[in-house]
Amino acid sequence: MIKNSSDQESLDILTNRINLGLLYTHQGRFCEAESLYQEALELSQGESGEIQLYMAQVLNNLAGLHNLQGRYSDAELLYGRAIEIRKNLLGEKHPDLAQTLSNLASLYYDQNYFDEAKKLFLQALEIYKQFFGETHLYVAWILNNLSVIYKRQGCFDKAVLLCSKALELRKQLLGENHPDIAISLNNLAALHRSQGNYSEAEPLYQEALRLKRQLLGEDHPDVAIGLNNLAFLYKAQCRYVESETCYQQALEISERQLGIDHPNTQTFCQNLERLRSHKSEH
Repeated sequence: MIKNSSDQESLDILTNRINLGLLYTHQGRFCEAESLYQEALELSQGESGEIQLYMAQVLNNLAGLHNLQGRYSDAELLYGRAIEIRKNLLGEKHPDLAQTLSNLASLYYDQNYFDEAKKLFLQALEIYKQFFGETHLYVAWILNNLSVIYKRQGCFDKAVLLCSKALELRKQLLGENHPDIAISLNNLAALHRSQGNYSEAEPLYQEALRLKRQLLGEDHPDVAIGLNNLAFLYKAQCRYVESETCYQQALEISERQLGIDHPNTQTFCQNLERLRSHKSEH
């Protein structure tokens, strides 16, 4: 337990546990990450505001880990505690509070609680706008998340509007050649495809794929996902030769980079088999 918040050595240890926990989470080493976060919670027991803010970050990170594990009730409880601490110490309009609100929104989205998720994303959006202004990457990120929710709720016009705004903001802030641009292009393409606007979806999917190839290389798993998306669009247009070529390329990349047992590889294989079966029936 940290006895004195000015004890820099103890604070450094706590920071190390938090950062290492994040690294292990990204590496999929969930048990090790959880042990580090639990240790950090023990270290962050204290009365000072500084220590309490460290605890809020640990709670936020541990909740994110539980969300990845599908432990939604545990995650919701931890996010709630982090929100309470941050509201008490930072007020209602701080970006750290917006971070946890948006994380809780993502948790609700994962459980298909779209109204609850939308409410929290909108709260986070207002905080980010007030703190950073209208043109900030956090604003673009929230707009993109809101567009996904509106799509799931069938509000396609609203979803397209928000996704387009997110794309323009990211281009303004990041330039034309950034991985986040490819994500926004892909999301906007998916919206148009779901409405049957294939002529609008195709150039967006193609540009997203071009960016991924340029930034990540021809043999990256994300390139395979881009090829799969384009193949799906071609199949919907009965452009079977082009669709089969894209599915085949996606499958080959995934087999090389991820292995034959990876879920993505299996999905691409199934998609290719369904296409060939469909072609044989027609």
